Amino acid sequence: MSNTFFVILVVIIGGVAAVFQAQFNGIMDKGMGTLESVFVTYGVGGIVIALIMLFMRGGNLSAASTMPWYVFTAGLFGLVIIGSLSYSVPRLGLVAVYTIIVATQFILGAVIDHYGLLGADIKLMTLPKMVGIGVLMLGVWLIMR
Repeated sequence: MSNTFFVILVVIIGGVAAVFQAQFNGIMDKGMGTLESVFVTYGVGGIVIALIMLFMRGGNLSAASTMPWYVFTAGLFGLVIIGSLSYSVPRLGLVAVYTIIVATQFILGAVIDHYGLLGADIKLMTLPKMVGIGVLMLGVWLIMR
């Protein structure tokens, strides 16, 4: 199996997991509330990854001191992502929510790439990228109608 195929497969698995997670969090949100669904998601996930990390390689957090401070906000962003999914999926539906999320990610990703923000390699905005973002925005509009 080629490396590219494997990476694409991992991304597809992540996409499938994200859809199921959003749906399940939406169910928990309706039954328990947004904060509670986020707590359950992070609590269970935290316990599982801690066990995997400890048993697979003993835990290697020593490199943390070499990381820029802002990378440690990733967990906070994860809370925002899970919270926004939990809250919005039962109100807008999976397709609308993921369309808005993906369009937002593309737009912000293009800005970060164009300016090389937060350590990203510079990848300038091109006309085809701008057209693609315009098509995404059209897609958001069509889906939200």
